[in-house]
Amino acid sequence: MKEVYITKTAHFLPNNPIENDQMEDILGVIDNTPSRARRIVLRNNGIKTRYYALDDSGDVTHNNAELTAGAIKKLCENDFKEGDIELLSCGTSTPDNLLPAHASMVHGLINVDNIELNTASGVCCSGMNALKYGYLAIKSGDKNSAVCTGSERVSTWMQGRKFEGEVDNLKKLEEHPVIGFKKDFLRWMLSDGAGAFLLENTPKGDCLRIEWMKAYSYANELEPCMYAGGEKMENGQLKPWSEFDTDDWARKSVFSLKQDVKILDNNVSVKGVESLKRVLEQENVDTGSIDYFLPHISSFYFGDRLFAEMEKQGVHIPKEKWFTNLGDVGNIGSASIYLIIDALLKSKKLKKGDRLLVAVPESGRFSYFYSLMTVC
Repeated sequence: MKEVYITKTAHFLPNNPIENDQMEDILGVIDNTPSRARRIVLRNNGIKTRYYALDDSGDVTHNNAELTAGAIKKLCENDFKEGDIELLSCGTSTPDNLLPAHASMVHGLINVDNIELNTASGVCCSGMNALKYGYLAIKSGDKNSAVCTGSERVSTWMQGRKFEGEVDNLKKLEEHPVIGFKKDFLRWMLSDGAGAFLLENTPKGDCLRIEWMKAYSYANELEPCMYAGGEKMENGQLKPWSEFDTDDWARKSVFSLKQDVKILDNNVSVKGVESLKRVLEQENVDTGSIDYFLPHISSFYFGDRLFAEMEKQGVHIPKEKWFTNLGDVGNIGSASIYLIIDALLKSKKLKKGDRLLVAVPESGRFSYFYSLMTVC
């Protein structure tokens, strides 16, 4: 089996950073009424700036495939070119289309012939799934190199005008025209952007060796928590968009992102630490040997909850070993871990032999992805 190295990293963030007070001006209000949840959510998540693929008027500047291609083009400067790509593996929660697959749309924007494609779907773990596909292709000797990406273009899903059909429907039903917190919550949590890694079977420059990648799912135990393209029924199951009448797609905002905050709060940290303990035990890793802990956290509120749960369950990684850029770039879902690793590599803090423990949760139906990497 071959060794696998992350030899280059890159990211692409659209337009200028958006501060908290600018968000509603760009996304727009719902029913001409400012959100009552915005300030509460922003106070708890601790995010100061984020990026949108929208201009100041709310018009689209980039789609998801273009964001991803932007990161790849930055990756393919100097010694490695687009034409050298053997495998393109792309993960996202927010593809531009149901079909064709996201990786195909990205390939259409880059200059390379006859490459293998892989698209990983899901929520935040989709970026790690894309990375593992590339990792295994090189590990097995099937490929010498791979480009792996995580990306999101979620801002257009959160625009106020996308909820007008639901507001009108609520008025007709003589109900208060305010969308539920499960939808409004996510409007103040998510950001746009893309990250890309070049994986190769030989080390080059300042690089990371991927020691292992492990993932766990709790979908057999827990009902959906974060979802889109459907509605949750009383029994906890999802009714898919294809089973609704087309009029209901707008009246019920069926395609909007939704988060069951109660289920999230009760489970995301507990199951996260449970799976973290499992992987550390399986791979015989002493937390004292970890130099940097890189968790993808959706907000600093959940970062504090995660730390408290780790201490409770006896997993001791002091906060001074944690690294995140959440406050500056926001929560970019599947792309977040790519940007975290990219930022740490470019910070010049790392030294040869440092060990990085990567942790990515997703609340779709509670999955967790872990990886150990060593600085070469």
